[in-house]
Amino acid sequence: MKLWPLLVAALALGSTPAAPAAPEMTLAPVLHAAEGWMNEPATAAGLAGKVVVVDVFTFGCINCRNVTPNLRALYRGASQDVAIVGVHSPETPYERDRANVRANLRAQGIVWPVALDNDFAIWRAYGIEAWPTQLIFD
Repeated sequence: MKLWPLLVAALALGSTPAAPAAPEMTLAPVLHAAEGWMNEPATAAGLAGKVVVVDVFTFGCINCRNVTPNLRALYRGASQDVAIVGVHSPETPYERDRANVRANLRAQGIVWPVALDNDFAIWRAYGIEAWPTQLIFD
């Protein structure tokens, strides 16, 4: 099926195909759906007025590990106007264990707030489909 005839038909009828519902694009899912926090918790007051990079990852993912050095550099060089918040959404049962998460965050040098998302509530709220995913809020 070609898209062109459908687009012409939609324009001729004065309507467009319905778009899928957009995921929520605020910081609310991170701040309110976290099952707990590693490092220090992120708060609305602490993030207010900042550009916030939300990094959705799992500690065993090689692609996630490849992004971490860039996030560490951003964290070290960030002004008071930038914050990083991690969201750990585990891929395996081993990655669900808090002690394993804590040990791996330490080993990877992740010192910014990390929300635990074992039930994938934050993942679903943002419509995430793959590890890693970064979202930027201003």
